[in-house]
This record gives sequence, C-alpha cells and structure tokens, in this order.
Amino acid sequence: MLGYMNPGSLKRTLEGTQVWFYSRSQEDLWHKGEVSGNYLNLREWYVDCDSDTILLKVDPDGPACHTGEISCFYTEMDGLPDDYEASDVIKDRQRAMPEGSYTAKLLAEGTSRVAQKVIEEAGETALAAATNDTENPARGNRGPFVSYPHLDGFGRGVAQRRLGGIAFPSGLASST
Repeated sequence: MLGYMNPGSLKRTLEGTQVWFYSRSQEDLWHKGEVSGNYLNLREWYVDCDSDTILLKVDPDGPACHTGEISCFYTEMDGLPDDYEASDVIKDRQRAMPEGSYTAKLLAEGTSRVAQKVIEEAGETALAAATNDTENPARGNRGPFVSYPHLDGFGRGVAQRRLGGIAFPSGLASST
C-alpha cells in the first residue's frame, strides 16, 4: 500500500513496532489496523537517495487493502485508462509559444532565465514550507516549474538534526 506520513506518524512508527500514517482527510494520525485488526508490523525501513520517500518493510497481520485484497495494487493495467489525460504544460507552451504566456516568455528568454526561475521558485517554496506560510502568494507560489510537497508540515523555524542520513525536525529523532 501507499500511505502518507508526517513527522508525528513517522516518529510513532519508529518508536514502536507498528506503522502509523497521517490521514489528510481526517487531519489526524492513523494507526493502520486499529479498526480492521490488520496491523503492519515494522521489520525494516529505508529512505531513498534524496530523503523524500520512505520504504517500510512490514509483516502484515492481514490484508493491507481496505477491500480485503493482500495489496492495494491488484488492478492490472493494459494501457492508460480512458479518462487519463497526459499533459505537459511546459512542453505544450514550448510548442505553441502562445502570446501572453509567462512560461512561453521564460522559454524564449533561454535556459539561463528558466534556471533562474527554477531557483527562485525553489527558494520561495522552501521558505514557505519552513515558515508554514500558506497564505502569502509571493512565498507560497508553486509555479509551473517546481514543487516540493515533501517539505510540507515541517512547521515554523524548525532546526534540523540528522539521523541515519535523514534530516528530521528537532525533537522528532529523539525518544521524547
């Protein structure tokens, strides 16, 4: 299965023996198996090369999927679904170069200008995430070039500490 974790659910998982997730719809921690009895018992955990995805190896007490299937990934695909619409806005703008398009203007100004915009957007997004600024459009802008959703939820002004190659907000890596 695929689940969303925030610092609190990651901390609960690593301090215990069972997996916790963060329910974005309920805006609360979710102990997998609490209702069904199908807990996920943590065996090992790994982080990817850029520390934004965690792989948990577990021993399940039953099916992981709420449908009763062993895994949530049980539907084989023969091709793209009928309602799937592949879209690449930047390539579309590059092909059409529509008048009045900010993206087309940046592309016309060249690679250096595009790179400058990527750096600007990354800085603004990181600052907005670090200061929990969701209101200021100038600093919370997630424009057409970059998005850093893995920075969300780390709160205002948190110092970082490293544990096993992963940067955690202060306090998350401790046992308190």
